[in-house]
Amino acid sequence: MSIETITDIADFIAPYGKEIKLQRVELENSDFELFRIRIKEGKRFTMLDLDEASVNILMNQMTAWRNEVDG
Repeated sequence: MSIETITDIADFIAPYGKEIKLQRVELENSDFELFRIRIKEGKRFTMLDLDEASVNILMNQMTAWRNEVDG
């Protein structure tokens, strides 16, 4: 079982009152890091752990969407 070191990066309130927290997750005895997105909806939590490749895909898609919306 690996131990995680979690560092908070940012948190904000999204539409419909969802609480979003962004975190850096470092696994002990490993060079492996994850980017965690925690979403709190009422009493329910959703956690999404992403590696570097997944973050790059997500960033590209979000940027493309923003550029489309901005016109």
